[in-house]
Amino acid sequence: MSASLYLIPVTLGDTPFDQVLPSYNQKIIASIKHFIVENKKSAIRFLVRAVEGIDIDSLTFYELSEHTDSKTNIDYMLKPALNGEDTGIISEAGCPAIADPGSLAVELAHKKNIPVVPLVGPNSIILSLMSSGFNGQNFAFNGYLPVKPNERTSKLHQLENKVWKENQTQIFIETPYRNEQMISSILSACRPDTKLCIACGLTTAEQFISTKTVAQWKKTPLPPVKKIPAIFLLYK
Repeated sequence: MSASLYLIPVTLGDTPFDQVLPSYNQKIIASIKHFIVENKKSAIRFLVRAVEGIDIDSLTFYELSEHTDSKTNIDYMLKPALNGEDTGIISEAGCPAIADPGSLAVELAHKKNIPVVPLVGPNSIILSLMSSGFNGQNFAFNGYLPVKPNERTSKLHQLENKVWKENQTQIFIETPYRNEQMISSILSACRPDTKLCIACGLTTAEQFISTKTVAQWKKTPLPPVKKIPAIFLLYK
């Protein structure tokens, strides 16, 4: 009989475990011996914090990252579940399969009729939307925008048009060290009355969340976003 595939959220940064994750998660984690992880080192750091005295050497890890070819056969990662042993998926931050390659394993689990069990935990995309004041009934997550300035500007214009024509909140992210360049691009490309929410360091001591129009942001000192994970949201 198949066991279950548990989707295990992790903390965003070094937030205390009990501040954002239920104790139930710890009980589930402690019972699992097989993990599909985005990064083995960060997964181990999380497990050591989550379960006191956990025996890392007794665990098996399978790496499934952005570098894994979507055509790669990952059936072997779910063999333990098919043999009756629960398996967990751990992302580097937040919830598995949300802006995360873990979705490949979840898709395969459904094909093999392995029960999929999502556990409760923090997700920066949803937390930023909740705190933005923007439309939470019609929104889109766009991942990373183009790196090249001209292509990024063109994409920002596309997203802004959706905001105004479709009443749809547009959400996207950037590599932390390029956050300041992203803000500069947004302020240059978007109309003055478009609203921008910047949410960074969510649930951590560095948390910063603010919504202003583009015109207002231009008159405001840049927030402390350098090297801190951030979410950017556009709305009208």
